[in-house]
Amino acid sequence: MNEEQSLAKLQRMALLYDFYGQLLTERQREVLSLYYEDNLSLAEIASESQVSRQAIFDLLRRAEKVLLGYEEKLGLLRRWQEDRDRLSEILILLKRSRSGGDVGQLEEAILRLKEMLGESGE
Repeated sequence: MNEEQSLAKLQRMALLYDFYGQLLTERQREVLSLYYEDNLSLAEIASESQVSRQAIFDLLRRAEKVLLGYEEKLGLLRRWQEDRDRLSEILILLKRSRSGGDVGQLEEAILRLKEMLGESGE
């Protein structure tokens, strides 16, 4: 795994932890927090917890698997990212309409917001 992939995994796991962390056991939350948020190594966590590095490694992998399972079933992170992408597109439309006075761009932005909110009509 190269550095870019490693960073992407780190970001994804941090987001999954934000979305689903409260569904983990206290011990899983603690180890994930130490590893991903406090950036401690497996050896440091093991030393602090007075268990083997392998035990921490196994616990970390199980917790990651649980988080990925929640995302597979519930899809909250995927939907959040999709909404964020759509809102970014809408922001671009609004900025263009403001700078160019283009009412069509403004109408498109309003339509997209209504779609996101599940509204129709005026």
